[in-house]
Amino acid sequence: MALINKIREKSGVAVTVIAISLILFMVGGDLMGPNSFLTGGNNQSVGEIAGKEIDIKDFQNRVDGYRQNYEAQSGRSLGENELASLRDQAWNQFIVDIAYKKEFDDLGLTVTDQELVDMVQGNHLSPSIQQAFSDPTTGQFDKSAVINYLKNLKTLPIEQQRSWANFENNLKEERIRAKYENLLRLSTYTPKAQAEREYMAQNTKATINYLYVPYFSVVDTTIKVTDAQLESYLSEHRDEYKGSDTRSIEYVTFPVQPAKDDSASLYQEIKDLARGLATAENDSAFATMNSDINLPINMSMANMSDQLKEAVKTFVPGGVYGPYREDNTYYIYKYDGIRKDSVSTARASHILIRAENQSDSAKAAAKTKAEGILAQIRAGANFEALAATSSADPGSAQRGGDLGYFQNNGAMVKPFEEAVFSMSSPGLVNKLVESQFGYHIIKVTDPRSNTLYRLATIGKTIAPSQSTRDEAYSKADQFVNSVSNKEEFLEAVNKNKELVLATANRIPETATNVNAIQNGREIVRWAFNDRTSLNSVSQVFETEDEYIVAVLTGKSDADKVKIDDFRDELTTKVRNQIKSEQITAKLKGATGDLESIAKKYGAGALVESATDITLATGFLTSAGFDPIALGKAFGLKPGSKSDVFSGENGVFIVELINKTEAPKIADFTQYKTQLTQSLEGRTSYLANEAIREKAEIKDKRAKFF
Repeated sequence: MALINKIREKSGVAVTVIAISLILFMVGGDLMGPNSFLTGGNNQSVGEIAGKEIDIKDFQNRVDGYRQNYEAQSGRSLGENELASLRDQAWNQFIVDIAYKKEFDDLGLTVTDQELVDMVQGNHLSPSIQQAFSDPTTGQFDKSAVINYLKNLKTLPIEQQRSWANFENNLKEERIRAKYENLLRLSTYTPKAQAEREYMAQNTKATINYLYVPYFSVVDTTIKVTDAQLESYLSEHRDEYKGSDTRSIEYVTFPVQPAKDDSASLYQEIKDLARGLATAENDSAFATMNSDINLPINMSMANMSDQLKEAVKTFVPGGVYGPYREDNTYYIYKYDGIRKDSVSTARASHILIRAENQSDSAKAAAKTKAEGILAQIRAGANFEALAATSSADPGSAQRGGDLGYFQNNGAMVKPFEEAVFSMSSPGLVNKLVESQFGYHIIKVTDPRSNTLYRLATIGKTIAPSQSTRDEAYSKADQFVNSVSNKEEFLEAVNKNKELVLATANRIPETATNVNAIQNGREIVRWAFNDRTSLNSVSQVFETEDEYIVAVLTGKSDADKVKIDDFRDELTTKVRNQIKSEQITAKLKGATGDLESIAKKYGAGALVESATDITLATGFLTSAGFDPIALGKAFGLKPGSKSDVFSGENGVFIVELINKTEAPKIADFTQYKTQLTQSLEGRTSYLANEAIREKAEIKDKRAKFF
């Protein structure tokens, strides 16, 4: 402002205009922005919790505090994704301070000073304290380190003292939250009658025959669904369809891919670095200074890429090897021999057989199945093929059971880890291993080893040159300038065979990513901007490796649920209702056995059987798990047949062949425990949902960030 006054004194009216312009420039964002006073958007609230407005300044102060602590501990500035995470943390803390605190206060929950001392340095230490003061090498907690830290706390910089005060405050909040959840858990109760019903559901068995006509047997195109029918269905089932503020877009991307010249340039650079690495006095420091990717100096097989695992076997101490290319990164390694680690590494595959439920009979059946598979493998059957077809672990099953490399540091459950690391050579573990997940059949493919390879690594990622980026941007810019609405957008995409149209539906206002697009916040902000109308085309958005142009195709409003918000789901529901009516009308009044009824019905009708099914785990071959059909079946008398009825995915007629009632027992403790533990496991989630719903939270952060 001193500069402005000086200019005004010398230049009169003309410079006064300049001064005003400077003022507008400096504060223009506040005056003319979306939350400005002049435009009427002076609301500085980032949200509302239990009727209390959260001011942007208070919210930002909390975020800044978190950021300062984080940067002080990590020694680096935050990235955008990390900052977004801290904003979420700050927002959730406001929810705790306002909505949760009321619940805690109503129950009289507190943490006394004596209790805090006990948590920090007493006999009942907080897990957070144990983690913060554990030896990074051995993992062992050092209580004396806590005592020494507290003795010297007042001599530490003020920032560290504040950090400790915040840490203790968090410990208190964790303890109060734990007390609250424990109180709720301990209040759960399962009546004997409910436990008895669960026992009956798990142990009463039935054999049934059923006629099943799936909805999909009627071709969708033969069923016409009108908007009036959709509206009627939505009106009748309004509680099932909760509204939300979302946006849907279609978009095209213009990738920024390194050109051939970019790759050649980097290849020459990394060859020069290889010569420097070979002669560097401190090779690890040289590698750290020149690498785009930080890798540990001492690497086990668990840390290595597949390519490096094979290559390192040929390395000689003192040698420099590479470059090796993995995706868009070139690597060179200087090898300095091996050393032994306190932690061992191994590689194994497994086949997991899981019980259908926690009953003794289900566990026995799973064990029998696992023993049968183990016997097949011992007899020469292919482990990988059986893993692919039989394992209940979908992640490893598609890799033939392979779990990759892991260490004996608790990465795997204890029984599994003990079995693998007891093997000194590759091969099949000659027994079943039971864990809380089920029965494991284990094959050790690379036995335990505590060998570490000392490798100074430089990784350089191929980055597109500025000319390459400019070329990609030019294509995106030409595209966006050639279209002005959705129709022109789609027409231009169809004409350009290089472009691929992608869709992102029901994007929430707080989203940071859009499908696989990282850091897509600007796209989301554009889609939610009040000035962005349906079918309008965006500007060019830039990410690290591509440019994006989008068109807004849909909007939904939390307070105004429309059929378009759930059109696909509603159409399926209404279409199935119509199909059900048509199938039922055709089967109504049919007589004879199920086979003859199916024959009269024609194509689409299936007659199947299910033996020894239960209400808890009944599975019908073609219909899958259908609780309506199971309930109807178990409600029949042996030898009787139901009327036509609609199930989850089709129309049924069910015939009960026989039913074996569960044996009489006096003690239902096992089933009572099962139900109670299940309810206790959901307590935290259910309490959280109830408190948030009662607080009527309105999150407006997306308008600011």
